[in-house]
Amino acid sequence: MPDQEHGGILGRRRRANAPAGEKRAKRYTVKASAREQAELEARARAAGVDVPRLMFEAALASDVETSAERKQAIAELFALRREVGSIANNANQLAKYANTESRFPKEAEAVIAEFRALYPRLSAAVERLAEP
Repeated sequence: MPDQEHGGILGRRRRANAPAGEKRAKRYTVKASAREQAELEARARAAGVDVPRLMFEAALASDVETSAERKQAIAELFALRREVGSIANNANQLAKYANTESRFPKEAEAVIAEFRALYPRLSAAVERLAEP
């Protein structure tokens, strides 16, 4: 990490000093259950850092997704699923018409265009949920 320094004979890592004129004066207190404490300590040991450092790095990591963001992505995916279902229903009706009338209706192009417009949103929502 760019904001870490190696120091001491044991190779202890610590955050770099704050930039000139900037103080780190704010302190946060977090309460955890015994189970949460054990999990945090195990993860910190595995990462080779202490619990406050683990929490600090996790909170400031750019790839962190909150449960609210994940719920929003899931809601978007469900909305897209409804839209795809509607488009599929329209496509089935058009196919039935084409089979009985032996010609493809002009509305078919609009259904295809609707699906093509929806596909990028669908792909993006699935990719967001697929990321760890």
